[in-house]
Amino acid sequence: MPMGRALAVLVLVAACAAAAARGAGVTSPYRRSLQMLPDMPLDADVFRAPPGNNAPEQVHITLGDQTGRAMTVSWVTPRHAGSNVVRYGLSADHLNLTAEGTVRRYTFGPSYRSGYIHHTTLTGLDYNTTYFYRVGYGYAVRTFSFKTPPMPGPDVPFKFGMIGDLGQTYHSNDTLTHYEASNADAVLFIGDLSYADDHPEHDNNRWDSWGRFTERVVAYQPWIWTTGNHEIDYAPEIGETEPFKPFTSRYPTPFAASGSTKPFWYSVKLASAHVIVLSSYSAYGKYTPQWEWLQAELRRVNRSETPWLLVCVHSPWYNSNGYHYMEGETMRVQFERWVVDARADLVLAGHVHSYERSRRVSNVAYDIANGRATPAFNSSAPVYVNIGDGGNIEGLANQFRFPQPDYSAFREASFGHATLEIVNRTHAYYEWHRNDDGVKVVADKAWFTNRHFMPTDDN
Repeated sequence: MPMGRALAVLVLVAACAAAAARGAGVTSPYRRSLQMLPDMPLDADVFRAPPGNNAPEQVHITLGDQTGRAMTVSWVTPRHAGSNVVRYGLSADHLNLTAEGTVRRYTFGPSYRSGYIHHTTLTGLDYNTTYFYRVGYGYAVRTFSFKTPPMPGPDVPFKFGMIGDLGQTYHSNDTLTHYEASNADAVLFIGDLSYADDHPEHDNNRWDSWGRFTERVVAYQPWIWTTGNHEIDYAPEIGETEPFKPFTSRYPTPFAASGSTKPFWYSVKLASAHVIVLSSYSAYGKYTPQWEWLQAELRRVNRSETPWLLVCVHSPWYNSNGYHYMEGETMRVQFERWVVDARADLVLAGHVHSYERSRRVSNVAYDIANGRATPAFNSSAPVYVNIGDGGNIEGLANQFRFPQPDYSAFREASFGHATLEIVNRTHAYYEWHRNDDGVKVVADKAWFTNRHFMPTDDN
């Protein structure tokens, strides 16, 4: 056999062996009802307002700075402003510290007017410490607690929950209940919160019900917010032309701490992870504020301090479902090269109401003339996880494209949530939990190795 032909055969055999070792992607055969499920009725137990005259409700917290030494507490009082002071301390019986914040209201459409929305930032907190805090006054006082994250460091363990497109159906309640049992430390929420805009005139009472629904978790641990298309709330037909108005009124983000100019793109550093949040629905073309910020932010990432680099977007960059197919393509083209060069570990997305995990792939070689426009396996690239399966009113996205592309490792049309448990600078354990008729089932799991300290081929 001529040497050239023999070499070609050896290359082909090696390629086939590598493909066999990698294994074909899995499209889960699990099937559940695809019927759309309406939102829970407004008189459901999970939406019940707390007792007491003008009692604080919809309590939630998020980071008030970049690393967790500040925490922003938000709540709503329905009838009048009341007190804007948060009392807090190391014991529920000794709340010796106080912080005072702001209060605002907003209107939406022809008939809705919000309650009094409070935001107060507690500063000077110690890392890895449990604090108790109290909101309200008189007979309508409520007390909660949270634990601050540990100081950032390369081997600091931390467990993230990952939820997207939650909504407020019975499936949503299953997802939140299952997440509560995970013992995670914080949630990366990947956009699409209340789905109020799926109701007539974007019924903002559904923002209130969603706030009461999620309070049982988000009052006790920080959730890191990504905006989705259901947060835009652009409705000129009812006179609403300010995008993101309900979201920005209710859910603050610590954007200024990372040098961002808008609350929709920013970063936080939690334990051993540097988390970058991007906005699929804000301008991101060259020289726009988001483009300029991300370019600078990636230069600021210190993998010696925070080895794990996680990126949150709403519209997926890789998606083999017919729903919302290629909607994230323009952002992928704009930013994927930067993310691959930065050796990001994981890119999280929502928007598509099903679950999918990719292998490590990139599609950055195309230059119009060379024809190289197919995703290729790349050990420097992140894993892409689509987690838009929280349980919302619009139902499941079950139109997976066939054949399953090589880059897709596992996909299933079910509701659920995921967790990422960072163990140290080299290893993190990932699970996706399916809502299986009211029971939490681990349907997908993987060990990830860090792209900076251990860039092994974990495909």
